[in-house]
Amino acid sequence: MKKKNSVELSSFIDYSNKKFKAGRPIMRFVMDHFEGEVVPKFHFFSKTPNNTEFQISAKAALSAELQGHFFEMNLLLIEFQGIYTEELMLNRAEFLKLDLEKFKKDFHSDYIVKRLEDDINLAKSRGVALAPSIAINDYLYEGAWDEHALIEAIENANTKPVTNAMQSFVHWGASAAVMLLLAAIAALVFANIGFIEQYEFLRHFKLGFLAGSNSFILPIEVWINDGLMAIFFLLIGLEIKREVISGELSDIKKASMPVIGAIGGMLIPALLYFFINKEGSGSHGWGVPMATDIAFTLGLMALLGKKVPNALLVFISALAVSDDLGAIVVIALFYGHGFHIGAFVAALVIIGIMGVLSYQKVYSKTIYVVLGLVLWFFIFQSGLHATLAGVITAILIPARRRGNIVGIATQSSIIFEDEIQRIKDSDNSQESIRHGALKVIRKAFNRLIGPGEQIEYSLEATVNYSILPLFAFFNTGILVVGTYFNVFTPINLGIIVGLCIGKPLGIVGFCWLADKFKIASLSSGISWPQLFGAACLAGVGFTMSIVVAGAAFEGEMLDGAKLSILIASGLSAVFGLFILKRAVS
Repeated sequence: MKKKNSVELSSFIDYSNKKFKAGRPIMRFVMDHFEGEVVPKFHFFSKTPNNTEFQISAKAALSAELQGHFFEMNLLLIEFQGIYTEELMLNRAEFLKLDLEKFKKDFHSDYIVKRLEDDINLAKSRGVALAPSIAINDYLYEGAWDEHALIEAIENANTKPVTNAMQSFVHWGASAAVMLLLAAIAALVFANIGFIEQYEFLRHFKLGFLAGSNSFILPIEVWINDGLMAIFFLLIGLEIKREVISGELSDIKKASMPVIGAIGGMLIPALLYFFINKEGSGSHGWGVPMATDIAFTLGLMALLGKKVPNALLVFISALAVSDDLGAIVVIALFYGHGFHIGAFVAALVIIGIMGVLSYQKVYSKTIYVVLGLVLWFFIFQSGLHATLAGVITAILIPARRRGNIVGIATQSSIIFEDEIQRIKDSDNSQESIRHGALKVIRKAFNRLIGPGEQIEYSLEATVNYSILPLFAFFNTGILVVGTYFNVFTPINLGIIVGLCIGKPLGIVGFCWLADKFKIASLSSGISWPQLFGAACLAGVGFTMSIVVAGAAFEGEMLDGAKLSILIASGLSAVFGLFILKRAVS
């Protein structure tokens, strides 16, 4: 029976993977260290569950367990290096003096088959992809296969439930959207329960740098909207570049329908907005309802789980990436503030330097990050939208063909084997890998992905769980209680109509026309009702729409535009989820 404060250590085993044997001393060391404080559990998993050797060996271990001899059979199976056969299993059972008739009956029983299926399903539910794998208290252990690292993880297992909960939250597909929503709600509540003055003080609190007689001081809101959001645009730029080079936008045939849908999803909302505002002072805000918030849209789709076809997820991802590219172009061309030629020329010089480095195949991430910061400063000073620095930096970071994984794995394996043999010969198990060997291995691993992808992976969590929530908090604290909001003013109505009606109309309409005139075809895995539901969800404009609104409006017009974006995004989310849920049921 499991003790109150004990830790459950689950091993997911595939005896047919002969490398499993190498990890046994590590597990034995860990179990000896805790002296009964850890409860061991054994489950069976294989990437290829129909593998005959996996089935035979796992069934033999489970059959032996029914006679109280699991550990003895487990040891025999680990030590055996040949091919597992049913005859061999019977010999092992006889060697252990088991009841052979019962062993045979159990081996072929439905109960054992069900146990094996349950183990495989359990492994999948915990995120196990390979065997052997380890789980600590129901959470997959993703650390190093080192006894001291494993001991540390087990020691922290009962004292870090919050960390485990946070990890589960991050792995949830809708987590980024939830963080955005919580930040927006927090800002609205904070501003409307009597703290609007404090909220505005915080937004306009100035921070900056002094260097002699020179200063660069900006309000916190500007640092977030023009500074931190440049990092967001860097990530978006890298994602677009990756999709164009090797993703869903790299194949013209696959990319044509999402791109056509994105064009319709930008053009129709902008036209509807402009038609409503053609004679008003807000006509220049036509770019606000063009945008789709990819985090919210995909996050909302994730709420429906595996019911949503993968083809639809891929389609909407490609559409949202194309939409982001369109929004970036619109911001660059139409929503700058003033123009200063000196700073613009300096920015062009920095771009030229980065271009030369990229052309010369200089792959150092640090150089591009530093030059990107300098570029941001000059673009900001030029009057153009400073977030463009992130996109330009993403474009100029050089891409390269991925390394040969077979060659790199072989190289690393040879180095590791040599180091292991050297340590064995020295008779000092505490001796570590040599610096030179480690340097070569790091270079080999870095070759598997380009510098852009390395930056993308390192930024994703920071953007989703820090930068975007900060942006949402500092841009949605609108005073609603006691203020007058007229949904029928041209600006507000144009935004709501554009996002709620223009988005699905443009996306589905353009895709239907493309399909009818044989320009492109919708994937066979997507139905038109499913596309309509997802297109409604694309009306959640939030982040990108607020960015454009901040560049297009000021004062009360900006507050009204932001509130309209929130209302339109909420309506799009509700109707989109309702329609899509019915379409995928």
